[in-house]
Amino acid sequence: MTTAEIDYVHKSGKTVRTVVEAFQETVTLRPDQIALRTVGGTREITWREYGERVRSIAAGLAKLGARHGDTIGIMLTNRPEFNLVDTAALHVGATPFSVYNTSSPEQIQHLFTNAGNKVVVTEQGFLPAIEAAGVPVEHIVMVDGPATGAITLEEVEANPAEDFDFDAAWQAVGPDDLATLIYTSGTTGPSKGVEVTHRNVLAQIVGLLDGPLVTGIDDRAVSYLPAAHVADRISAHCASLLTGIQLTCVPDPREIAAALPDARPTVFFGVPRVWQKIKAGIDSRLATDPSPVKKALAHWAIQTGIAAAQADVSGTGRGALLSAQHKLADALVLKKLRHALGLDELRVAASGAAPIPPDTLLYLLGLGFTVTEVWGMSETTGVGTYTALDRPRPGSVGRVLDGAEIRLAEDGELLIRGPVVTRGYRNMPDKTAEAIDADGWLHTGDVATIDGDGYVTIIDRKKELIISEAGKNIAPSNVENAAKAVSSLIAQVVAIGDNKPYISALITLDPDVAALRAKELDATGEDMAALVTRKEIVDEVLAAVREGNKRLARVEQIKRFAIIGSVWEPGGDELTPKMSLKRKPIAEKYAERIAAVYADPAPEGVVNVS
Repeated sequence: MTTAEIDYVHKSGKTVRTVVEAFQETVTLRPDQIALRTVGGTREITWREYGERVRSIAAGLAKLGARHGDTIGIMLTNRPEFNLVDTAALHVGATPFSVYNTSSPEQIQHLFTNAGNKVVVTEQGFLPAIEAAGVPVEHIVMVDGPATGAITLEEVEANPAEDFDFDAAWQAVGPDDLATLIYTSGTTGPSKGVEVTHRNVLAQIVGLLDGPLVTGIDDRAVSYLPAAHVADRISAHCASLLTGIQLTCVPDPREIAAALPDARPTVFFGVPRVWQKIKAGIDSRLATDPSPVKKALAHWAIQTGIAAAQADVSGTGRGALLSAQHKLADALVLKKLRHALGLDELRVAASGAAPIPPDTLLYLLGLGFTVTEVWGMSETTGVGTYTALDRPRPGSVGRVLDGAEIRLAEDGELLIRGPVVTRGYRNMPDKTAEAIDADGWLHTGDVATIDGDGYVTIIDRKKELIISEAGKNIAPSNVENAAKAVSSLIAQVVAIGDNKPYISALITLDPDVAALRAKELDATGEDMAALVTRKEIVDEVLAAVREGNKRLARVEQIKRFAIIGSVWEPGGDELTPKMSLKRKPIAEKYAERIAAVYADPAPEGVVNVS
């Protein structure tokens, strides 16, 4: 694809070639419309104000010495200051990058050393970790008040570089300049800085406009995932800059369900755990409804919606009876449920970053959401494949994004090539050469199949496939999703079985659903460690595992499991910030529990499934 082919025709009618050029056009469309807001509307920033703040912050950053090609670190929660500072840095010609809020001093040290930033913009809560990292930076900028050894964002804006030419600076930015660095989660070693250019970002947005996420100035989205994650960086922040969608900033991702009725998004991206939490919230609400009649009606309506979705997906057609039932179910329950969730105006729902159980996807379709399942990675600037909105296919991640191409290697690894693919990893030429071959194909590390329609099905990560004692290749995510899809009580399942005689699992509970169960069992005073030993809880998990096993081949079925009596938090020892499993650290941390699962006879705390 040539450079001209990925030029972005802005809604203003002008063809633009960089993110900053697009932003300058966006601010002219509806200058008095709200661009950025916080939950409840306690802060609202119009596009005119956005443009003015970017100009003043950029001049202040120039005073601090920021120049074209420099890097600027940002460690902030999801708040308007992130968008303002990031966009201002781009206009200087600098490369802003974000740091996961859960990062340890050692991780920050690695990032700052690799990026080479002289400036970091942060807030009070993260200052100790930044200082403990021990990497000297010339300026620490605080967005939420003064701190020793730092300056405030207000001071930055009040002290512009006198000779700074704002327009000349952003007009000097080119398509091949870096728009950001996206640092990988580092589950298999030190995180790598994926270099994302302005050209990459425009190619991604063009592909999304032609595909699943047709966004515009009348659309609304929610920024709640970490800004260091490519999903929030592209589908929220950059999409807003290029298309004018309104963003509601949610600083704590755990509060997303409560924020949705206020934000009322028309486009919403959720990782599978978020969608499963929404489902769990509905289940919990129904379980506590004091009216047996309302509870029965709601269950009937939801099951009718799922049946209608299943008929649509399978192509068998709903038939007259199911169509009539669905119309009634939607009017009486489903429409009201979507409104209560804050998703009644949702046009496009997207799921990605990890496999979503097909049953969960059918559940969402049954509620009346138009869902696209996407696959991608930081190295593809986000989305690489997606399912068409009018052709959902649970279990598949759809066809390749327009402008890119895919194929399978001899061992089944998915390869992708095109303008969305990164040029490489920052200061890691050896890692770049391992990932991108001489012909420009990115080796994704995912094993997949591609059917005759071009629809891709991800089997699992190439390095995570379990090879049993009998030599069988087993995809752990397939095993894990089978159990998770059955019960909202289950938060995480880790399938184990490499060079073992059978598959076993470590299981954790969803803290919110567990709290509800504790209330039902009159055990609200018990902590998670005590709760997981209760027979009622164990039996519920056992029933879910058995039901999940029915959907698996015999060699894939979980034969034993242990429930972990702690909560796994994103960014902790067990989960990456995007809530992917850290399999190697889990195996090391829970080595004794894993050994116990395979002990004969099974010790206390280990559950035999059959």
